[in-house]
Amino acid sequence: MFYRLIYRNANRSRKENLIYFATLVAAVASFYIILSLGRQDVILFLKEFESDAIDKFLARMPVVYIFALFLLFFLILFANRYQLNRRSKEFGLYLMLGMRKERLVFQLLAEALITSILALIGGILIGGFLAEIISLTVSKLVGQGIVGHQLTLSVDAIFFTIIGFLFIQFIALIILGGGLFNQDLYQLLYEQMDKKQDMGQLKGNTLNILIGSILLGIAYWIVLYHFMDFAGIVPFVAIALGSLGTIFFMNGFGKLLSLLAGLSQRKSTKRLHTFTLRQFQENIANRSTSVAVTSILITLSIILIANGASTILNSGSRLYNRKNSSLYDFTVNGDNPKVKDYLTSKKIAPYVEDLNLLKLGKMKHQGVHREDGMVLSLVDWSKLREQIIMALPADYKEQVLSGEIQCYDIGEGNPEAVNLFGILETGTRTPYLIPESSYNGILEAIGENPLNLHSDEIVLYFNPDFMPMDNLDKLPVLDNIFEKAAKEGQSLMSINNKEVFIRPSVPMRGLVADRLAEIFSAFIVPDHMFEQLINTETYVSYWNFRIPQKMQEQKGLLKPMMEARDLLKFSGFRFESYLQNFGRQLFGVVTASYTILYMGFLFLIIACTVLSLQFLTQMKQTGQRYLTLSILGAKRNQMKKSMYKQVLWTFLLPMSLAFVSGTVGIKAMASFVDIYIENQASLYPIAFTFAFIVIVTVAIYGVAVARSADHEIDKLRWKPNID
Repeated sequence: MFYRLIYRNANRSRKENLIYFATLVAAVASFYIILSLGRQDVILFLKEFESDAIDKFLARMPVVYIFALFLLFFLILFANRYQLNRRSKEFGLYLMLGMRKERLVFQLLAEALITSILALIGGILIGGFLAEIISLTVSKLVGQGIVGHQLTLSVDAIFFTIIGFLFIQFIALIILGGGLFNQDLYQLLYEQMDKKQDMGQLKGNTLNILIGSILLGIAYWIVLYHFMDFAGIVPFVAIALGSLGTIFFMNGFGKLLSLLAGLSQRKSTKRLHTFTLRQFQENIANRSTSVAVTSILITLSIILIANGASTILNSGSRLYNRKNSSLYDFTVNGDNPKVKDYLTSKKIAPYVEDLNLLKLGKMKHQGVHREDGMVLSLVDWSKLREQIIMALPADYKEQVLSGEIQCYDIGEGNPEAVNLFGILETGTRTPYLIPESSYNGILEAIGENPLNLHSDEIVLYFNPDFMPMDNLDKLPVLDNIFEKAAKEGQSLMSINNKEVFIRPSVPMRGLVADRLAEIFSAFIVPDHMFEQLINTETYVSYWNFRIPQKMQEQKGLLKPMMEARDLLKFSGFRFESYLQNFGRQLFGVVTASYTILYMGFLFLIIACTVLSLQFLTQMKQTGQRYLTLSILGAKRNQMKKSMYKQVLWTFLLPMSLAFVSGTVGIKAMASFVDIYIENQASLYPIAFTFAFIVIVTVAIYGVAVARSADHEIDKLRWKPNID
């Protein structure tokens, strides 16, 4: 009989309080997701190339796990307190019927165990599903088909999820059970409402709002204009001021709601307007600090989600562009005949396509100026320099002409002319040279026509692997200058006192697979000019090749690259692969986004759960008021509409302030840190998408709260006049 009661009560509690059960499931799912990170496709892929870095990253995951346990412990403690308070009269009746308090506590633990087991099953299933979705999504976003997806299940993650969840659940119930054990029977049977706080005076509440607004304004000003000052201390000061300002603002605003209720012109009870406002005021004023905390958590959630999402999307775009620009999959160092013989041998030839010899070196120079140590160059690009200066923004042009600029700004988001001027100003004294035949091999591999340069023609090459510009195939400013010069028959550059003409609009691709040739720019010159002008001390050469396209279609890209890598290791030649570069960049994406997104959604769930249970607690404590309204003639649908408005306002108030603070935070991060989307046209859709995710999450909790409160009002049907 006793165990049947335990089972029945556990089932009833889950059905009557889905928010409580959903909180437990969300906690389990969050534990599994973070603990199963080591089994996800991206991490397994990265271990092949960045094993040490991945091991260090995974070694930090227990810290994240413990921090998540700490946060979720208080959430579960709060949720269990609401659950026990809701059943206080039931517990009192058990004691009146002769049940001992020790047996009552045992009953609660047994019920919690049943609920926990079901929450563990549901949470692990949901967490496993979400982990697969996350793994697959990240693979698609940044892997571009390189990272193969396989279904995985982490036994270690399941074990530590069960242990961690049951531990915090047990500790929370022991703490709350001890409080229940010390309560008198009268306190259980006749639960008292929380004591009302002093609503204060108009002047005091107005002062609180004013102080809160000033503190928030100062925090916003600091974040927007002084984010990077004082060695990174400023953001912490801004967070502290913003949090304090939010608390003051919520405290004053909640208490001033009584003034709005008193000034309301619609004092009729027809729509219960005044009652609704009074209920909302009491909920906010009596719990202004917790409401402020939820607003702060939602703010942090918005910023973290925006930061993590932009990191994945932007880095995915960069990795995709890098793969398009990085033509070759492998680069073998040296022009040793043995290298070519091995790469054309039967052993590795099936993995080799578009084999090409890249020659590279710096141009000779006239000498060094004795007074200032400056290199005297063979290149005179003064005419081209004048044309680029004319295309610079006005303020930058003035600094160049006045000689104020000591270092050159080369970065994403700069106008094309600014980046070009900086690169050419520093790269034309002793420029790198690439022979036409080497670059023709690249053009042939991508299906483009060879250059066929005349003896007095060159091409300005910009390396897309290192240049912070979106599309180097077409540079409008530079192309316009070249086309105008071609029409006028004008040469904009001379090399070794001989005029040369510059060919516009040539496709730009990466020279090697990874890092063996880290150059920003070069001159592509006819082969005879290369032999004449090359500084033999700087000459280097590399053999490049790609995995055949047919093999990629049959086996994918990852497996053939791993097989080719093993063959090259066996050969003893020094080489690099595209996967090394890809893995290094992908590691940065994973470490910078996974934990950030995880904490962002964790803060959001905690904030929504606190708001939900806080409202339901107040609903439970003020249930007699709805009975009074029914006696006074209020209809059930009127009370429900009043309750729906209360739910809406309860969620809308902290969210509104959080969205303002979150917008300021995102603006500061975009300006001073690294929230950047290469395709600016997609910025707003992405922002709206993640804002929609936050809103939907909050809306789900709001609907769940409304349904639970609706059920409480439905219990009043037996009263007269309620229908």
